[in-house]
This record gives sequence, C-alpha cells and structure tokens, in this order.
Amino acid sequence: MSGRADRLAVAPGTAFGDRIKYPYIGYTFGMKTAVSIPEDVFAGAERLAQRTKRSRSDIYAAAVREYIARHSGDAVTEAMNAVMDQVGAPGADPFVSLAARKILERIEW
Repeated sequence: MSGRADRLAVAPGTAFGDRIKYPYIGYTFGMKTAVSIPEDVFAGAERLAQRTKRSRSDIYAAAVREYIARHSGDAVTEAMNAVMDQVGAPGADPFVSLAARKILERIEW
C-alpha cells in the first residue's frame, strides 16, 4: 500500500469482534481535531465556505496555513539579517542603507 496507512478496523458486514486489516478509506484526509471558536468566527467561516463552495475544513486549514506563514516570517527575517550582518553591503552609501532599513522595518511582512 503506497502512502496509505493500514488501520485495524471492523470490516463492513462483519460482527464487531471480527477485526481485519484493510485500507482506511474515509471522506476526509489529514488530522482531525476539535477546537472551540467564537460563534461570530464560525458564522463568518460558514458564510465564506458557502460563498466560495469550499468545505469548512478547507477554510480552516487555509486560515491556519496563512496564520503560520505570517508568524513564521520572523525566522526567515532573522536568518537574512544574520547573513547581511556577516556579508554586509560593501560600498553601500550609509544614508541609503539606513533609509532603506527604516522603510523595510515599517512594512508588515
């Protein structure tokens, strides 16, 4: 079975005690979890899912991916800053470098 986990489960049409191995086939893929969210957030996600013809799971997964991407940028920025501190910019005008840094610091990444 390439890429699919086998699960020990009750086969359809058998008694509860008759457990056999067969590929897990379900209507969802990935990790299932339960979270509590405010009603207004749920209602907004529900409206968005209906309007865009996407599942709630897809909406929540996209939202969490975006949140992670927005908040993981610090690691990338820190790594780039470390490289720039080591390499520097030979021959760069100090005024231009300072102005550019100040502008970049004000931008939300």
